Amino acid sequence: MEKEKDKNTLKDYFDFGPVFSYFFRKKDPNRKTNFNLKVMHGINKISIILFLIALVVIITRLIIRQ
Repeated sequence: MEKEKDKNTLKDYFDFGPVFSYFFRKKDPNRKTNFNLKVMHGINKISIILFLIALVVIITRLIIRQ
């Protein structure tokens, strides 16, 4: 039997809090950083922005067609 907390609700699917906190979090002074890690985070941020832009374009096209 499934537990109640394992079920995903519509609110869980549209929870963008972790996405936006990824852009605005403070740097941890205790964590080591190197060039590869900085580049990886930069590419991740670019891909998230492009995905959100594409999502907006798709939604606006769907709205305009109707």
